[in-house]
Amino acid sequence: MDATLTQKITAQGKQVEAVQGQLESFKKGFPFLSLLCPATSARGIQVWNENQVQHYQSFFSRRAPELEIVKFVPASGAASRMFKDLFSFLETDGDLSKNGFTQKFIGNLSKFAFFQDLDGVLQQEGESIASLLENKEYKKLVAALLTETGLNYGNLPKGLLKFHAYGNANRCPAEEHLIEGIQYGVGRDKQVRIHFTVSPEHEEGFVKEINQHLPRLQESTGLVFKVSYSHQKKSTDTIAVDESNEPFLEEDGSLLFRPSGHGALLENLNEVAGDLIFIKNIDNVVPDRLKPVTKSYKMALAGLLLEVQSRIFEALRALEEVSFKSVSKAKEVYVLDLGGLVPEGIQNASLAEQAAFFHAKLNRPIRVCGMVKNTGEPGGGPFWIHEKDGTQSLQILETAQIDLNDATSKQHFQASTHFNPVDLVCGTRDYRGQAFDLPQFRDMNTGFITEKSKSGKVLKALELPGLWNGAMANWNTLFVEVPIITFNPVKTINDLLREEHQA
Repeated sequence: MDATLTQKITAQGKQVEAVQGQLESFKKGFPFLSLLCPATSARGIQVWNENQVQHYQSFFSRRAPELEIVKFVPASGAASRMFKDLFSFLETDGDLSKNGFTQKFIGNLSKFAFFQDLDGVLQQEGESIASLLENKEYKKLVAALLTETGLNYGNLPKGLLKFHAYGNANRCPAEEHLIEGIQYGVGRDKQVRIHFTVSPEHEEGFVKEINQHLPRLQESTGLVFKVSYSHQKKSTDTIAVDESNEPFLEEDGSLLFRPSGHGALLENLNEVAGDLIFIKNIDNVVPDRLKPVTKSYKMALAGLLLEVQSRIFEALRALEEVSFKSVSKAKEVYVLDLGGLVPEGIQNASLAEQAAFFHAKLNRPIRVCGMVKNTGEPGGGPFWIHEKDGTQSLQILETAQIDLNDATSKQHFQASTHFNPVDLVCGTRDYRGQAFDLPQFRDMNTGFITEKSKSGKVLKALELPGLWNGAMANWNTLFVEVPIITFNPVKTINDLLREEHQA
């Protein structure tokens, strides 16, 4: 690396060694993972009957009052992509017949939770939804929703948009997560702890929105809400390169660094102190009438984690004194609870070497991930993969991590039956109660390279291993099938017209 580049890196507050590693990743690329087979209900994904759901739910209920429980909600995503089709409509002549998406939106305006707010904004200007519809001023209506002269929804994060209608008390996702917290996130000292990762420019909006609901919720429930916020750290931004894998230079000659995807949030998660951490995206919320199923399965997933974690902790404490009994106990937990595979070299190793192997495999963060049957939605899938040490592990993989030009890998990919709805419960403390340093359990060889453009030039961007992908590659993992009704993301504004989002 030449002196000029080194100087620019340090001048922009970045670490030379880290940037050098990123530049190498662009040149070498990231290796595909070695698939063993898809995780399915036959192997790797637990499918529960009602008795099992109730068992794990009860186990969680008994333990919850003694635990620090946190809801971790990635909420920094902008809502602009929700309105892509409506923004495109503003560039047209306003003929609805040429735009089916906008036609559906306009035709169902009264069903959206923001209907009254939109009408109120228009009435301040001496107009109304009714008058604009009568005069077929559809572009004016869409602009009132999206732009700063109206509700400004096109520039807000998803968490602050009205999603669900409840008479006059309509809710945005941020408030829905508070309600969910009451249902399954109550821990020690009757605390409901929720952590939102937000964009710096929107934190004030989140604080204002949350604070207007907290007094009422705390009074009606007798619970104590502890809501905190963090931003994706600028230190996790990665360098961008051009087509030749050389640093992309801005017009002023400076280097371009870009946000590195949701994998950067591992740093935020690492700073959240809790015995049990639920992770769920900001837009995956439903009205109250559909919350019972979500509540039931969230509690059950947590119950499974706590039950398996207790056996892991017991085995690790026993391993502090190496014996045939303690090693056999550790092996049993590793194989039966976690689906671990013991390499032949370890099976024939000394007792001390076996103890070290099982200790390393068990003494890790643990996660239980809900999986839904694949219905064609985009999202990462659950797979068994070969590890370099001769073991196997459960991973959530993105398509980019699978070599679809390899016949066997493609066959495994096509045989996949489930996908990941970002429904996780995590245990990030060890058997002695100490917090794991989560970046130590990340596989840096599982990043992503994407191609974009800027100022008319090709730009290649580097994303860190995804938060629930490579960032958790070396965690202990369990998969459980959850009902499809627990997965209701909002990718476009018209998704709010689905029955699942109508109160």
